[in-house]
Amino acid sequence: MFDYETLKLLWWLLIGILLIGFVITDGFDMGVGALLPIIAKTDQERRIMINSIAPHWEGNQVWLVLGAGAIFAAWPAVYATAFSGFYVAMMLTLFALFFRPVGFDYRSKISDPRWRNGWDWGIFIGGVVPPIIFGVAFGNLLQGVPFVFDEYLRSSYQGSFFDLLNPFALLVGLFSLSLFVLQGSTWLQMKTDGIIQQRARWVSLICAPVSIALFALAGLWITYGIDGYVITSIGDLNGPANPLLKSAQLQSGAWLANYEKYPLTIIAPAIGLSFPVLVWIASKLDRNASAFLFSSITQVGVLMTFALSMFPFIMPSSIDPNVSLTVWDAVSSEKTLNIMTIAAAIFIPIILLYTSWCYFKMFGRIGKEFMAKYKHSAY
Repeated sequence: MFDYETLKLLWWLLIGILLIGFVITDGFDMGVGALLPIIAKTDQERRIMINSIAPHWEGNQVWLVLGAGAIFAAWPAVYATAFSGFYVAMMLTLFALFFRPVGFDYRSKISDPRWRNGWDWGIFIGGVVPPIIFGVAFGNLLQGVPFVFDEYLRSSYQGSFFDLLNPFALLVGLFSLSLFVLQGSTWLQMKTDGIIQQRARWVSLICAPVSIALFALAGLWITYGIDGYVITSIGDLNGPANPLLKSAQLQSGAWLANYEKYPLTIIAPAIGLSFPVLVWIASKLDRNASAFLFSSITQVGVLMTFALSMFPFIMPSSIDPNVSLTVWDAVSSEKTLNIMTIAAAIFIPIILLYTSWCYFKMFGRIGKEFMAKYKHSAY
């Protein structure tokens, strides 16, 4: 269907689209979970917040599952190496995510305040921990991950879990959390009314400038304090996907090279810096749907900045740059990518259609009247 080089680039784009779908959709419901003990002061207010995401949170996780599955199938070397190096972090993420379904389904089964408060904190953990860990992972990718390959292409991680918790990675983790909270607060502006909407608006007004500051600080840190990676020689891009067949090196300012080579790419970080300003303005003017739209576009700009800065690297090695995993050599076979492309062409539009239909059918605000009407059937 496509030549191998085109397929490699196509799946870099498709995985990026799946991750964008995740941060926009699962981003707002994790953000709402993170805000649960902050915005809601009563049980009814907490139920309103939970029911604002109740029809969508399970469907939103499809994007996370699709993204992880696509990485497993399209970038098996990345998947294997990531699970080797980030295993503890991934298990923490998984166990934090366990709190979400049981928390949503069980908290209102018993009216005991201690029971409900316990599950509320579980939902909070499920909303806070994953965004931080995702950000920490991205922060480590930008610095390089300590892994090597042997002659049989078996990856070996040379670091520890605590090595991942370095200052830059923690900064990116906080930035990631701020983006998810911003997404959640703008969703609550759009989907609730009264005091919850007002508190959510104040969170957006605080979180938007915090996101700008953290993004700018991370950018300055990368510019002046973190060396990037460049490929110095590579074989046929239509040839075998083998990370040992290229050479690469660490180079100062390498993560900025694509912006100099392709000036239009500067649009991505410009979006990441400017659209939180529009979120702040829209929130101030009570333009709730616009605030959510601008927040969603912010997520796109930030992810595009990360991807474009590192391209074509996916997971660089801080021990031996020559074995770094790139778009060109970390992929599955040409036949596998062709089959996956056909499947994606069929199923991604279907997912988009039914997701859009669900959002359309569940359009409207969740407030006291809704909770009074559906008191016994709502979460």
